[in-house]
Amino acid sequence: MNIDNRNKLCYNNFAAENGRKDTHFMTALQITSMKQFMNQLLVADAFEPFLLEEAVIGGASTFTIDGHVNREFYGPEDSSEILYDLRPWSELKGLCFDLIKGKRTPLFFRFVFHLMPDKAEALLKKENCDVDPAQVKALVLNIRYDGSKAVLTTGTAFHTFLLSKEPDIIWDKAFKKYLEGKGIPWEEIS
Repeated sequence: MNIDNRNKLCYNNFAAENGRKDTHFMTALQITSMKQFMNQLLVADAFEPFLLEEAVIGGASTFTIDGHVNREFYGPEDSSEILYDLRPWSELKGLCFDLIKGKRTPLFFRFVFHLMPDKAEALLKKENCDVDPAQVKALVLNIRYDGSKAVLTTGTAFHTFLLSKEPDIIWDKAFKKYLEGKGIPWEEIS
């Protein structure tokens, strides 16, 4: 039994023992049109509502970009301009585009994104989430490309342990709808 199935079994047992009927897990979506997806990721504005936590791009060399803001780099007069602890994707996507473009396809890449906090809070409030948005640290999107396919995985980070899976469910549904609205084709991986 692989680790994913063990985790599902453990959660299902926990859920059954505690009277829970939900057995929701992170959603994994495989992109079915790499050309369309790469255009939306690196050229268009589809991923502008996200902050970049990390990017790793492997080609002739491997490049790692840490999206965390180094606040000590800025003087006191600039501190009011720093809105987030992570850099907006719009500020780093050009650099990533330059690292990916070329005659050869990258061997791999992975990105870890967070939906901008104000957008995450608005989404959870709009959907009447049973969890206070202040308890949600981030609505996360992982993008992994292995040289042949890209898989997008959603997740939710909390400030503390919570039993509710409602933020995950809301994020999964909203993200699928968002991709459809941007014309990015995908299929769900079970």
